[in-house]
Amino acid sequence: MKKLEIIIKPEKLENLKGILDSCKANGIMISNIMGYGNQKGYVQKYRGTEYNVNILPKVKVETVVAADIADTIISKVVNEINTGNYGDGKIFVYNVEDAVRIRTGEHGHDAL
Repeated sequence: MKKLEIIIKPEKLENLKGILDSCKANGIMISNIMGYGNQKGYVQKYRGTEYNVNILPKVKVETVVAADIADTIISKVVNEINTGNYGDGKIFVYNVEDAVRIRTGEHGHDAL
């Protein structure tokens, strides 16, 4: 099993949910976060004064899926969410040793 942490622009959330639904991801967790990467923010003018806005709103979507589905999700996200500009986001992939459904005690893939 793989855990995917996908960090994207907020306006791309619906596109990402569509990708995850089409790949049959069982569940997702969504967090609103703030941060920056290579983009380092942007400069904005307000009433003649320049402001450096370097903490940008992002969305982090987490899901745990079977290892064979993870590669499909990653390639679809890269192809469909990509705008070619800084700030498109990142995907972090982690190995998941086990998952346990508390209600039934099921382990592994059955718990997803």
